[in-house]
Amino acid sequence: MLSIKVLGPGCTNCEKVEQIARNVVTLLAVDGTTIVKLKDHADWQKYGLLATPGLVVNEKLVCAGRIPSEAEVTTWITSALATA
Repeated sequence: MLSIKVLGPGCTNCEKVEQIARNVVTLLAVDGTTIVKLKDHADWQKYGLLATPGLVVNEKLVCAGRIPSEAEVTTWITSALATA
């Protein structure tokens, strides 16, 4: 099971991060993945997020304050699946 969280207020950058994550999950054909958007500052603090957007994969903050590339997200998801 893979858990992905997009942290941010719902801005266009947050939407881009979510779309990249969804694309990678589709390309890798990962079943049972949940993708959730967290817009509450209190939720962000749990992960130590200082700048949005943020991306959390299996409860680990992997990216903050920028839009990651598809290649980066693929690496993070593949790594998370290998350790799950």
